[in-house]
Amino acid sequence: MQNTPKSLRLHIGLFGCRNAGKSSLLNALCRQPVAIVSEVAGTTTDPVEKPMELLPLGPVLFIDTAGIDDVGALGQLRAEKTRQVFDRTDLGLIVAEAGRWGPFEEAILDELHRRQVPALVVFNKSDLGRPAAEVLQALRARQTAWVETVAIRGGGVPEVREALVRAAPEEFLRSPPLVADLVPPGELAVLVVPIDLEAPKGRLIAPQVQALRDLLDGDAYALVVKERELREALERLRRPPALVVTDSQAFLKVAADTPAGVKMTSFSILFARQKGDLGQLVQGAMAIDALRPGDRVLVAEACAHHPIGDDIGRVKIPRWLRQYVGGALQIQTAAGRDFPDDLSPYRLVVHCGACMWNRREMLARLLRCRGAGVPITNYGMTIAYTLGIFNRALEPFPDAQETYRLLRSPS
Repeated sequence: MQNTPKSLRLHIGLFGCRNAGKSSLLNALCRQPVAIVSEVAGTTTDPVEKPMELLPLGPVLFIDTAGIDDVGALGQLRAEKTRQVFDRTDLGLIVAEAGRWGPFEEAILDELHRRQVPALVVFNKSDLGRPAAEVLQALRARQTAWVETVAIRGGGVPEVREALVRAAPEEFLRSPPLVADLVPPGELAVLVVPIDLEAPKGRLIAPQVQALRDLLDGDAYALVVKERELREALERLRRPPALVVTDSQAFLKVAADTPAGVKMTSFSILFARQKGDLGQLVQGAMAIDALRPGDRVLVAEACAHHPIGDDIGRVKIPRWLRQYVGGALQIQTAAGRDFPDDLSPYRLVVHCGACMWNRREMLARLLRCRGAGVPITNYGMTIAYTLGIFNRALEPFPDAQETYRLLRSPS
């Protein structure tokens, strides 16, 4: 992982109608031909991503999309891909031809405002026309900034960069920590990293790398061991560590080898806190008690990967759930950005830690589950709950532990 992961970048989505100049603007912002540009409407088909540094914001990810007004059966599929980008957009760029502003642009702005996503309007091709006075007045009333550009020639592009910096959401600049706030400077965290068949050759996986970097940024110490060496490693320490973090698959052994006075959790639960709503996911884990044989459960993973051997989402978690429930369950799997439109058939959604996604995209899924009345939890919390160590795994998070205590107590 030599570059900043996409999950830690500010996601900037470019939306608009066909041939408004979205791709030209992206190329001008990046100073390179990232997207194909032509006068043919509908040139951009699937979303095009471009990571770059946008100072002083730092690492960002631009996402160019197909025209929201695309037509025909294929056009509808392209437009649907565009709509999916809303779920992960932290900052929206609405690109419109300077003399044209209609229902499609209004719909995009309404969708961004509904999601409380800051928006910036770019009136492109301003050499061919100017935005109408009533349109600008309406944007002022909605406190939405705009810039005029001629992207194909680079005109107005520096102003777009400046406006993007001003429009960046404060919550991104103050993103939740992963683990550094749980381990004070000068204290030690022990990271338990099993090396099994699914461990990538020659490197650690994203959650482990990001946790290690977060600890170093917080001036804490980190000790990395495999699960078989944890007990001996702890015995060698002069004083107990502030925290033990384990891969969820080794939860039971690590819980047994970690002294009762030492806080312990998993990488997956750390990401549940950083990417989502820990309280909602705690409630989702407790819904496991309501499962009955024959119920339908959706296991969702953010990144598509080739399952090998005893895969955690396809083999281990279904096995632990069946053992806990005492019978067969109907387990379905969704990978990547494929997610059912209708969640009503499911009694529970079990999601991965979403380490490859930004926080906004995971929150969008949590919101969909809440709206459908379907409980959702994540891998690590499911494993801890079914193995009977849920309260122990929540010790580093007093608010989540209190939520668990209150919901468990009889009313």
